[in-house]
Amino acid sequence: MTFWKRHEFFINGDWVEAADANSMDVLNPASEQAIGSIALADENAVNEAVAVAKAAFPAFSRTSIEERRELLRSILTVYRNRRDEVAQAIQLELGAPRHLAYGAQTAVGESHLDGFLQALGTFEFEKNLMNGDMVVREPIGVCGLITPWNWPINQIALKVLPALAAGCTMVLKPSEFTPFNAMLYAEILAEAGVPKGVFNLINGEGPVAGAALSRHPDVAMMSFTGSLRAGAAVSKDAADCAKKVSLELGGKSPNLVFDDADLENAVKRGVRQMFNNSGQSCNAPSRMLVQHSVYEEAKTIAVKTAKQQDVGDPDQAGKHIGPLVNHIQFDRVQELIKAGIDEGATLLIGGLGKPDGMNEGYFVKPTIFADVTNDMRIAREEIFGPVLTMIPFETEEEAIAIANYTEYGLSAYVQTEDAEKAMRVTRQLKAGMVHINGAGMAPGSPFGGYKKSGVGREGGTFGLEEFLEVKTITRPKQVS
Repeated sequence: MTFWKRHEFFINGDWVEAADANSMDVLNPASEQAIGSIALADENAVNEAVAVAKAAFPAFSRTSIEERRELLRSILTVYRNRRDEVAQAIQLELGAPRHLAYGAQTAVGESHLDGFLQALGTFEFEKNLMNGDMVVREPIGVCGLITPWNWPINQIALKVLPALAAGCTMVLKPSEFTPFNAMLYAEILAEAGVPKGVFNLINGEGPVAGAALSRHPDVAMMSFTGSLRAGAAVSKDAADCAKKVSLELGGKSPNLVFDDADLENAVKRGVRQMFNNSGQSCNAPSRMLVQHSVYEEAKTIAVKTAKQQDVGDPDQAGKHIGPLVNHIQFDRVQELIKAGIDEGATLLIGGLGKPDGMNEGYFVKPTIFADVTNDMRIAREEIFGPVLTMIPFETEEEAIAIANYTEYGLSAYVQTEDAEKAMRVTRQLKAGMVHINGAGMAPGSPFGGYKKSGVGREGGTFGLEEFLEVKTITRPKQVS
């Protein structure tokens, strides 16, 4: 197996050796063995990257829309040629199984490009208002981008691509747990012709490199995806400069299953979506709310589905799930499974410890709790593992109340064959995205949430707007 020793940062279009920086091993979560090491940026490295991005901004911000569209097309071509390299990195550093790493985890790098190309084709950067004034949307400046480990290319694409499309320059700090796919992405951008200094990458830890980036007076905007705790830290660090902050944070998404739903398909789909990516998705349907009249049947279907969910080696073919990303996540998931048991929830399947026969790696048993009440920790806190909680309800009004009784508001899911009810319920759910009967979001639709799930939106036109400032131009009015 290749050992990636990458003690460089990508600054001003070149890999710059970080000779004096501290280093960190990157582990394969399936084996707990090092697959490489990276350098960790300090404040000086952040300052260097920001200075380069600042110097590149005037020229790049004046490029035409067509030049930037052509740049995105070039990135799409190069990405397609190197997509398998990115997939291999994600498989090794995240522990994503082959079907996921080579499938959805990397497919988003293409679909989001398509979404932003469409947005650029229709977006009005200049518009005359009915009152005679003009509104101009201009690139905001140097952007600090901090991305997570769970869907790494997804979040890199949702930040880097709209920043480029808007005419901004940037410094990216990917998760230190999944850095190699991001470093490959830097090479893809360079090969595609992104001008020197426009895109820069540093690796590092959030409290050091991330904080330095957030505090930097020459960074006009911070775009962050990750935990609520870390997002609050970014906001506080950015506050002294009064810079714009876009946050995509956590979720505790309800999945409302009514008694008139196609129960078999609805429950199976909900369980499988919860276990996908080993439960490490912010929009996972982690709370399954089931109408009482079909609750017992739903539990039976859920257990049957969970028994069919294999856990295995990411390098093997098949639809199994892999490990959690690291020991921090493993310990947290174990803590919350124990909390569910201690608080009196009914453990239907799974539970504490690793699956039988798995002594190495951060593997977790696919777990389902029933008879959960909304005041339990497993109903309130984002577990970020393959753990589903099932909560019964009697009426439509009660289901909506339980669904909304959370500090989060990212996604919600509604299962019913009554189209009028589906829309009636959907309009009352406090969530940024609602999926009816398994429908997925198309590229270009806005991704983001209410309440503590974040601020702002990503994807398509809405994501492009996050990287633009609005200028009003008044001119002497013509006298008729």
